Amino acid sequence: MWGEEQARLALLELWATGKLRRRSSQGAVWSHLAGLPWTRRTGRRDEVELVETQREEVRALLDRVWPGWAEALEALRAAGLPVDERGWHRLKDRERAERLPRALPPRLNQRTATAAVAARSKAGLTEARREALGGVEVTRDGLVRLRPHAGLAVRRGDGEAELDVEVVVRLLGELVVTERALRDGTRLHGERPAAILLVENVGAYLDLTPPQGWLVALVPGWDTATVRVFLDELDPRREVPVVHFGDLDPNGVRIARHLRALRPDLRWAIPELWAEYLEERALRGEWPEDLDVAGEPALVRELYARGLWLEQEVIVLDPRLAEALEGYLR
Repeated sequence: MWGEEQARLALLELWATGKLRRRSSQGAVWSHLAGLPWTRRTGRRDEVELVETQREEVRALLDRVWPGWAEALEALRAAGLPVDERGWHRLKDRERAERLPRALPPRLNQRTATAAVAARSKAGLTEARREALGGVEVTRDGLVRLRPHAGLAVRRGDGEAELDVEVVVRLLGELVVTERALRDGTRLHGERPAAILLVENVGAYLDLTPPQGWLVALVPGWDTATVRVFLDELDPRREVPVVHFGDLDPNGVRIARHLRALRPDLRWAIPELWAEYLEERALRGEWPEDLDVAGEPALVRELYARGLWLEQEVIVLDPRLAEALEGYLR
């Protein structure tokens, strides 16, 4: 237990402040300390206080499990920070910010940026941590996989460089554009697509036959940050219809709602022909009770009521799919 930082911080807080509140990150150590004769409950819920006659026992334990605790306590107090887990993390953030190189790159991946100012690369990038980075642009560095329509080209800047997308696709199989390329001025130009089709799963993305003139983009689950940049750059005036085609299951509903929050004019494709596959191809699957589908299409409501899911791949090879998708433009 005492090998964990949050446990040692709980012990330090108890010794320095005389009290300790239960927190989710310190639940185990709080329960342990609450069961010792060193502490007693206060009148507040989930709070214990130090029994003064046991103070030296706590100090002895601190000396054993955290030899540098006194210096840590002095640093917190000198910085005007509370002696608790949050104060300690803020202190460490400040120390990391002070050690940052004077000249940072103008752009950093989110994981790299977070690792520079937080305890680990997957920590949250708080406002204070962002401020420590100064004017650095933080990117997620996703990419967009595209099956382009005919008549499309890709260009960087004002004629700086240009590629015929048809040649790219013939060589590489599809067009892939990174977030950084989009932010640096790479643009699709040429004939505008009749619609943009967002597809949830890679098999469906690769194997469906889209309506003529449609641009198809892979949107794998919740990974929508780069697609959002792409849509904003391709169609800033929102003149091109956007259609989403995904699974009919709880996550499929949530993803459709998430995309609609990014693009309110999104059209969710649930073709009528899909219902023909219900009895033979539906899968047994639970729907969370707190997922309200009252306002969703009839097929979604039926699946919810019967505890069934439908995968989008089931109808990908149906020859009627392209026409059904086109119907969402009418």
